[in-house]
Amino acid sequence: MKKLEEYVRSIPDFPEPGIIFRDITTILQDPDGLHLAIQSMQDKLKDTEFDVVVGTESRGFIFGVPIAYNLHKAFVPVRKKGKLPCETVSMEYDLEYGSAVIEMHKDSIKPGQKVVLVDDLVATGGTIEAAIKLVEELGGEVVKVVFLMELAGLKGRERLKGYDVESVLCYDGK
Repeated sequence: MKKLEEYVRSIPDFPEPGIIFRDITTILQDPDGLHLAIQSMQDKLKDTEFDVVVGTESRGFIFGVPIAYNLHKAFVPVRKKGKLPCETVSMEYDLEYGSAVIEMHKDSIKPGQKVVLVDDLVATGGTIEAAIKLVEELGGEVVKVVFLMELAGLKGRERLKGYDVESVLCYDGK
C-alpha cells in the first residue's frame, strides 16, 4: 500500500511562482488514499476523550464526518456566513487579502463538551483559530485539533499555541 504523501499531487508555481500547491483531490479520488487519510487522522485521536467533532467548511466536513461516524460522536459544521438556518454565533477573521466570517449554530455545542476540530489543512491558522473561538464562546473545551496537512512555512501552528495540534503530513514550505 502507498504512503499517504504519495497520494498528494504537488503543483509547482500555483497560485504564484515559488509556491508548491499540495492538492488533496488525488487523495479523495482514490479509495485507498481516502481510507488512509481518514484512518490516519482518526488515529491521532486514539487517546483523546471527546464528545463532538467540529469541521470547518468544506474539507473539514469531508474528513470530520467519517471520523465522527466511526467513533460514534456528534458532528458540528462551521459554515461561511449566511449558510446556517437557525440562530448562530459568528467570528470574523483575517485572510491574506481581506476578511471572512464563519458561523456555528448557537445550540451546537453545550457548555463543558469536549471538542475536537478537524480540517484538511493548516496554513496561516486563521480559520481554525476563529472556529476555536466560536467553540469556546459556546462553552466548549477544545481538546485537540487535527489536520491532514500542515504548511509549516506559514506558521499556522504558532497561532494555535496552547492547543494540542497534530497533523498527519507536514510540508516545510508555503
